[in-house]
Amino acid sequence: MSGRPHPIRLLIVDDHPVVRDGLRGMFTGDTEFEVVGEAGDGAEALVLAADLAPDVVLMDLRMPGMDGVTAIRRLARSGSAARVLVLTTYDTDADVLPAVEAGATGYLLKDAPRAELVRAVRAAARGESVLSPTVAGRLMGRLRAPVEEPLSQRELEVLTLVARGSSNREAAARLFISEATVKTHLLHVYAKLGVNDRAAAVAVAYDRGLLTPTPR
Repeated sequence: MSGRPHPIRLLIVDDHPVVRDGLRGMFTGDTEFEVVGEAGDGAEALVLAADLAPDVVLMDLRMPGMDGVTAIRRLARSGSAARVLVLTTYDTDADVLPAVEAGATGYLLKDAPRAELVRAVRAAARGESVLSPTVAGRLMGRLRAPVEEPLSQRELEVLTLVARGSSNREAAARLFISEATVKTHLLHVYAKLGVNDRAAAVAVAYDRGLLTPTPR
């Protein structure tokens, strides 16, 4: 049992009917999930997401009309609580980075085994980030490349809240941005400071004078 009060509500977005049918078949019959709708492009996905209030949207990226990245960005702006799990054939930088920055909670490739997809949907419903190994390697490789830029104002705001003990969710609420966006800002902070976790980022930021201790 998942412990959730209701099945995880899924909206499937893909321009290929065969893919939608296949995904629906993977989840149909499992009481932990309920496929509440299907869309063939981003514009239709926005309408259905507003009407059906899914927990997780399985989003293709390259579709005629409104593409997946645009739809993810507009979903986030609309205030939708749905988590977006990208499910695509493509894992290039040009696809991965814009989707994550737009607010996608996870990114999987369509050749992922059913068990991996099911785990990813469960994790996305909990608000956890899910990246396929190849995508994670590509994303982190890009973010860990030597960067000379200073932290942006938004990155400093996120890091300041983290230093004060805020969780990603709390920081997102304080800054009126999505939790996925907070995670993306933190990944950029780690890359710029040359660290791998929150504690190290805070320590280095204090050491460099980027943060100042708040008086007790």
